Amino acid sequence: MRRLPTRALKTRLHNTAQIELWPADVLRVRSNADARALAGAHTVLRRKHDGRYLAAVSAQAVHPLVPTLSREPGLDEAWDALHQLEGATRGFDADAQGTLPLHALQERLHELGLDDTYGERSGLALVAEPAALVFAGRDRYRRPLWLTAAAARAWLAMQHAAYQEGVVLDAISGYRSHDYQLGIFARKLARGQTVEQILTVNAAPGYSEHHGGRALDIGTPGEPPAEESFEHTTAFAWLTRHAGDFGFVMSYPRDNPHGIVYEPWHWRHGLT
Repeated sequence: MRRLPTRALKTRLHNTAQIELWPADVLRVRSNADARALAGAHTVLRRKHDGRYLAAVSAQAVHPLVPTLSREPGLDEAWDALHQLEGATRGFDADAQGTLPLHALQERLHELGLDDTYGERSGLALVAEPAALVFAGRDRYRRPLWLTAAAARAWLAMQHAAYQEGVVLDAISGYRSHDYQLGIFARKLARGQTVEQILTVNAAPGYSEHHGGRALDIGTPGEPPAEESFEHTTAFAWLTRHAGDFGFVMSYPRDNPHGIVYEPWHWRHGLT
């Protein structure tokens, strides 16, 4: 019988191929049953492809939140990760944990009929998911915002500096998994769209900078999310002057070589 982890994880998201390990205290309760299970839990196992909560883990027990938990793909890997990480709290460096392998994603891309020529045509590289991310506050919609440790520190410092000058920056979104993007494709394919049609408005799964945990969509109160009109705000003017001081660059300016539409809201921390 497996030993139960007795201590809560710090406020970090730990990644495995199919399941994410979330600190329970940052999650939204979705039902009365979830509320009871999460009340005494320190960690929640969350299925990546649809966001379903699978189990709440406390020092005393594992509380299944799906009836087929024991048959859940990737459960053993997630359980092993939880035990390995339980003692790795002091001096833990999330960015040093590396990234997850890409082979499973590449198999799913091939099922969609996409191969390396997509990257060659677009000039975009496959982006691996970090094995661990840190909590960087909440986004505009009160969802947990996950970023690499370096990007999180830079974002919070930049947000504070802007506020000191009377400018409010809010995050629209940060890290997104490959499964999140694959889910977009699956839903659109189910509605009868072709892969070629979907690619006109969505990057192929694995090719979004958001997968790496270093990219942010940034907004400001009163401005709709992810709209070109953001460039006319005081917040955008502040970013163009100061974002570089915090290591951020705008990824997709006008006439960028990737053929991606102008995105004044999308900023990346660090080098490519």
